[in-house]
Amino acid sequence: MKTSVILSAVGGDRPGLTQGLAEAVFSAGGNWLESQLSHLGGKYVGAILVELDAARIGELEAAVARLNAGGLHVAIVPTGGEVVVEGKPLWFELVGQDRPGIVHEVTAVLAGLGVNIEDFTTRTEVGSMSAEQLFRATARLTVPDATTPEAVQNALEAISGEIMVDFTIKPA
Repeated sequence: MKTSVILSAVGGDRPGLTQGLAEAVFSAGGNWLESQLSHLGGKYVGAILVELDAARIGELEAAVARLNAGGLHVAIVPTGGEVVVEGKPLWFELVGQDRPGIVHEVTAVLAGLGVNIEDFTTRTEVGSMSAEQLFRATARLTVPDATTPEAVQNALEAISGEIMVDFTIKPA
């Protein structure tokens, strides 16, 4: 019987970490389905969705223990059931003046509209014209059918006159 787990990894960045994770998955007969890996705050961080035979989970645990002994901290987390959120897909990019609380404000607006955040990536950068610190977010959302993209845009832009939002509407 197949099962799915998520490997959550954090450690000091160095060459070979992704290969070590791939070896751990492969040695347990697992299939690496999806991942998000990055360099964040001077650390290697990632999440990997793995499918494997439930009888071989112990082999994966042993392989992960070897990685942990090498300084990478990997946790195995069981996946949840597939959750289906009704609505239409919407992608946006938001740019605004960076400040403490901006992620809180953006996510509060989205939650208030009943929007589900499916994917959310943020970063800060220096503005090319102003040389000020800018906040940039890209997101994939599921928006309730009764909520228009314009309503989402207006609500986000109401946070501050310094926020610009661009949307892409794609078919599901």
